[in-house]
Amino acid sequence: MRELTIIIRRHMLPDTKKALEELGLPSMSIQSVEGRGRQKGVLNVDFDDEMKDGLSSAVKLVPTPSVYALEHQLQKPVLYVPKRMLTVVVPEGMVENAVKAVINANRTGRHGDGKIFVSPVELSVRVRTGERGLAAI
Repeated sequence: MRELTIIIRRHMLPDTKKALEELGLPSMSIQSVEGRGRQKGVLNVDFDDEMKDGLSSAVKLVPTPSVYALEHQLQKPVLYVPKRMLTVVVPEGMVENAVKAVINANRTGRHGDGKIFVSPVELSVRVRTGERGLAAI
């Protein structure tokens, strides 16, 4: 078994859930997270394009505390971009299909499309029944 940690744009969650469900992977945990990547939270956004795509309402930026900016003599506040993080455990043989489905559902060609991390899972146990392994997921 493998665990996929998937970080995507917030408004792409429905398409991502649908893509995974179509593969027979309806179970997932979802969290709201904030972070930044190589662009360090700076968005090079063409707001006319974003408005057409309906993204402007989905992108809300959260500045770091001003104390940090002052202590580190930053020219402007560092921004963290809100995202969704999904955690999905999949059988070994479905990893590549799941990764491809997530990419197809989320790729726009712009910075911030997301990341997928794949990690091994040694054991899963369903608390209610004690089932282990694939039967527990």
